[in-house]
Amino acid sequence: MPQLKKIVATGPESTGKSTLCEQLAKKYNTNWVPEYAREYLLKLGRPYTYDDLLVIARGQLEQEDRITASAKSPLVFIDTDMYVMKVWCEYVFGKCHSFILNEIVKRKYDAYLLCNTDLPWVADELREYPDLESRERLYHMYKDLMINQSTPWFDISGNYEERLEKAISIVNYQ
Repeated sequence: MPQLKKIVATGPESTGKSTLCEQLAKKYNTNWVPEYAREYLLKLGRPYTYDDLLVIARGQLEQEDRITASAKSPLVFIDTDMYVMKVWCEYVFGKCHSFILNEIVKRKYDAYLLCNTDLPWVADELREYPDLESRERLYHMYKDLMINQSTPWFDISGNYEERLEKAISIVNYQ
């Protein structure tokens, strides 16, 4: 099999990352790595702590490694990476675990799809920042990270169909 290409969907909560990864995986008949935090937090039964974010980061990477190792095609879509964990740690707690920072340096991806905040907010039991001001502040934190790293990245905006079309054209080009 050709070398595995890993494409990450990143950005603030409720910006369509999971939906986009699932749609892309279906389109390309391949695997996608879901966001581990959702599974973890739904079972937690208490407010999360700074230390929980380290557990979530490790769980995300273990899940990524397991799913990419058994990928059924040379292309995998990843919902959430260590940049998401970095922003989450810094935004909520004002600091970030060194493990997360080290993994950002070690892990290599082929492209980032930065999901913009122009989709309507969808509330659920885990989401924390429904106000547009917070969402835009978070988006700009992600954008700053994307600008200051070397992996190609692409802004994904529009409705769900427009996002999918844009992402497909990017994947086909990569």
